[in-house]
Amino acid sequence: MIGGSASRAAELLNITQPAVSRAISELEYRVGFALFDRVKGRLIATPEGELFFRDVSNAFTGLDTLRASAARIRDFGSGSLRIASLAALGSTLVPRAVRKFRETNPQVSITLQILSSAAVRDHVVNQQFDIGLAADEVDLSGVDHSVFQSVRAVCVMPPDHPYADRDIIRAEDLHNMAFIALAPEDRARARMTETFDAVGARPHIVVETPASLTVCALALEGVGLGLVNPFAADGFEQRGLIIKPYEPAVYFRAYILFRPDAQRARLVREFVSALNGALRSGPGQ
Repeated sequence: MIGGSASRAAELLNITQPAVSRAISELEYRVGFALFDRVKGRLIATPEGELFFRDVSNAFTGLDTLRASAARIRDFGSGSLRIASLAALGSTLVPRAVRKFRETNPQVSITLQILSSAAVRDHVVNQQFDIGLAADEVDLSGVDHSVFQSVRAVCVMPPDHPYADRDIIRAEDLHNMAFIALAPEDRARARMTETFDAVGARPHIVVETPASLTVCALALEGVGLGLVNPFAADGFEQRGLIIKPYEPAVYFRAYILFRPDAQRARLVREFVSALNGALRSGPGQ
């Protein structure tokens, strides 16, 4: 299925093509249905074969998880914590929480991955991660969750921008301005658009991107200005990015997601406490 042909499978497995054919035939006999149709010498996956391959792939993912778990236990002991986060928090707030958490749990192995909010949700639901941080556009059905963060958007721009000396940036100020927008499906962007519409402002969208962190990087390069989660802007001000309050208020909201029963685990509770502490300290702390 991966190689696309029996000959390529033979190369990948370092066996002969007849051996591949025999293995397929034996597997089809064991499962009781055809995995492939033989069409003019080619193997074409049957619908049943496609379904079975999907389950086999999931099984291998489970084996990879077991190998990773064994490696963590071998190298760090029994404690482990798997965290997935959207980029706006995963590159700023979460690392601070990790530092605080490790002060009292130095032997715990931590896995941290930065993913889209949708991927965070899916990985937590599939129990591949213990904790997830996701934006509020994510589907919360079937996953334990609680509100984690609600912070006001700030306006970011390059140091030579005409608005760099202003104390506050207002919605009407963005009319016809080169604007770096978040992805259309982002609910914070929808709330921003409502503030533009209320005053008849039409920013000139030059780039769309799903991540506030990328908006900051583009603004620093002089591409335009944008509205971002203030935690994503952490560290950019020292590099020259101008950060201004924005009126009217637009909020970025995030949820913390848990795999089933994870909230009962001591390590999870302690890490959530560290996250809340990092949140209270605010950006740049």
